Amino acid sequence: MDYDYIIANGTIVDGKLTPKYRADLGIKGNRIENIGDLKTAQTKHRVDATNLTVTPGFIDVHNHSDGWLRKTPNFFPKTSQGFTTEVLMADGISYAPVDQTTWRHWIYYMRALNGLQQNDYDGWESIEEYMNGLDGTTCQNTITHMPYAHARTMAMGWGRSIPDDVQMEEIQTSIIRGMEEGAVGVSTGLDYISECFARTDEIVEACKVISSYSGLYVTHIRYKKGTLAGIKEAVEIGKRSNVSVHISHLKGTGHQQIDEILTYIDTVAVNEVDFSFDVYPYLPGSTMLNYMLPYEVWEKGPLYVLSKLNDPAIRERFARIIERYEVSLEHIFIAWLPSSENEKYIGRPLGDYVKESNKKPVDALSDLLIDENLAVLLVFHHGDDKLVHPFLSHPSYMMGTDGIYFPNGAVHPRMYGSAGRLLGPCVRDYKLFNLESAVHKLSGLPAQRFGIKERGFIEKGYYADLVAFDADTVKDQATYKNPHQFCLGINHVLVNGTPIVKEGLEVDMEGVGYPGKALRYNQK
Repeated sequence: MDYDYIIANGTIVDGKLTPKYRADLGIKGNRIENIGDLKTAQTKHRVDATNLTVTPGFIDVHNHSDGWLRKTPNFFPKTSQGFTTEVLMADGISYAPVDQTTWRHWIYYMRALNGLQQNDYDGWESIEEYMNGLDGTTCQNTITHMPYAHARTMAMGWGRSIPDDVQMEEIQTSIIRGMEEGAVGVSTGLDYISECFARTDEIVEACKVISSYSGLYVTHIRYKKGTLAGIKEAVEIGKRSNVSVHISHLKGTGHQQIDEILTYIDTVAVNEVDFSFDVYPYLPGSTMLNYMLPYEVWEKGPLYVLSKLNDPAIRERFARIIERYEVSLEHIFIAWLPSSENEKYIGRPLGDYVKESNKKPVDALSDLLIDENLAVLLVFHHGDDKLVHPFLSHPSYMMGTDGIYFPNGAVHPRMYGSAGRLLGPCVRDYKLFNLESAVHKLSGLPAQRFGIKERGFIEKGYYADLVAFDADTVKDQATYKNPHQFCLGINHVLVNGTPIVKEGLEVDMEGVGYPGKALRYNQK
């Protein structure tokens, strides 16, 4: 038999937790045709994987790639790590579904996360229309959630009222449409716009309609209320709506808190619902500065926030939030903002900006948000990364990078280093788990959990999403001071049988076509 590609002499780690073994892979079209000794087989292209580990392509279950994939078809900060599939529309916020009253608000709100501008809007409304725009136009496969804030705002606007029966029916109808269009389930971000007003009962009622689809409830919990309280609410929602629960970027900031969280997960959560979570292998986080604002600024939508930031009552509340915030302004760094005037502050602490403004912290930060039209991205520089290790080691854990990208920003190193850190230091140095487990957390487990069929494993007939790396040298290089550094040791990446990374370098796809497909939940 002739093959399009043979990956020869590699050590196979198949994503199933089975022990590694030596074999060749024969690829025909977009699938793995054969696994075994293929020394004498004919092929158009032979890749020598001697001294390399060959694995299924990695799946990032939590990211902020929604907009960047439309602008950078080979999204190299991710493909260079071996990520072949991205699960989009996390935290209940994204770019779809929208209508003519909401789309401008969402693009404006998302500027500090996802990079699209108003002139990038080409008329999409539904999830299907948005995802069709990614099908065959990017190097990576994509699959999506149904972001709850979008269903909510289309049904009842941006405010804090409780949905009436008609509005709830509209919310549920939007969710059903999203599921029919291939969504994994409902995502929420209960500290973010619109969703911060949603009560537990409301989310339970909304999620009931995904039960018949075996959909997931995927949530950025109410971290501002307290991590353990937020987990308990998520479990309650899952139990009452009869759906599985997945918690986004779950971690703790101290040993006592970590013990309490993991004890609750192991003794209650996994017994009450079908439970899982993701986190990136770093402790510090990253989010938008507007995350710190009092919730009432969002009641009419993002386009009306600036007019509220000069209200003395709003500033007074914002001042109290700043004063009691768990991280000092000296440890919160400006990662990105759009203006050239304030560009000099990128990579510097908010404390520097406040000091040089000669204003009170609340006035300095309010004015900064006004000057930058809300688009200020932050990175938190505090804490010990080892505090996340108990979560990485947990059997319910899988990879979510939470990566936020700006090419000229001082972004969080998780954007570039997450896979390399899990495969390298976490295996070799910290010995949190073996290589087979690390690969499983990056591929097979998320494929099973997020209904990504015939991917995530090396198996005959499965799609040829593959990574070849040096298990002895693979590691992250990105740092907080220099985040735009690619992982070492990742040599080759294929998506649907097409190479997108060769010898660690980005492949020129001109004349080849982009192999990434828009996938649908639980469909081949």
